[in-house]
Amino acid sequence: MTMPIAPVILCVRNQTRGTVLCSRATLARSFRDRNRGLLGRRQLNPDEGMLIEAASFLPVMWMHTFLMTFPIDIVFLGRGNVVMKIQASLKPWRLSAIVFGARKAIELSAGVAIEAKTAVGDFISLKKV
Repeated sequence: MTMPIAPVILCVRNQTRGTVLCSRATLARSFRDRNRGLLGRRQLNPDEGMLIEAASFLPVMWMHTFLMTFPIDIVFLGRGNVVMKIQASLKPWRLSAIVFGARKAIELSAGVAIEAKTAVGDFISLKKV
C-alpha cells in the first residue's frame, strides 16, 4: 500500500508589484490532481489557489471550468515564472485561451489577479509555506 502524498502549499507573490496573489496555493503534484484541479469545490477563498505545471515536453497550457460553479482567475507563467497571460474571471463551463510557452498556471479566486495589480511581464515567486 502506498502512502498518500503530502500536499505542497505555496505562497504566490508578485515580486514586481510587491503583492500577494495567494498565501495558500496547493501544488497539483499527481496526474490525478492536475486533472481534477478545483472540480468538486463549492468556492475558492481569496487566499487559496492551485498551481498546475505543464508537461515538461510540451510547454503549452489551457484550462477549463467545466463542472465548476464559480469563476476563477488564471495566471499563466512562462520561463522564469514570468506572467504570460491573465484570464480574469473565467466563468463556469468555459475554456481559457491556449497559451503557447506556458509552463505553469495558477488558478485563483476571481478578481485576485486584478486586486494584486498583476500584469503580463511581472515576476511571480513561489515559496513553500
